[in-house]
Amino acid sequence: MLLRSRNFSRFRGVIMEEIQKFYGTGRRKSAVARVYLRPGEGKWIINKRDGDEYFSRPVLMMIMREPFDLTETVGRYDVLVNVKGGGKAGQAGAVRHGISRALLKISEEMRPVLKKAGMLTRDSRVVERKKYGQPGARKRFQYSKR
Repeated sequence: MLLRSRNFSRFRGVIMEEIQKFYGTGRRKSAVARVYLRPGEGKWIINKRDGDEYFSRPVLMMIMREPFDLTETVGRYDVLVNVKGGGKAGQAGAVRHGISRALLKISEEMRPVLKKAGMLTRDSRVVERKKYGQPGARKRFQYSKR
């Protein structure tokens, strides 16, 4: 009777209570973040490490906290992230995008606030490709008149 009333699941013979998770995928440059939010006290776990340890620059943590600040949900959810590709700044942007998408699954009422701040739009700027006959994407070799 207890199993039916309180949303439990069996895992290798052990009864475990299911924890509600909200998922969002975020992308920025070449980084992809899989973000899981669950009700908690605001812990950050990024690639199995503490958030402050993974993103050592405070600016990057500030970027990732923006969706929570806008929706006034700071400290209400634990954040679990798997992020790969790109550099630290691109990964932070991908995490922010993923958090915004996950917050929408929690409550659709947050959409106008996040949309106005541009958190739901994937930033499509990527590195421009290098062209042949040039040292970079735009730079040219030095012109020699003679």
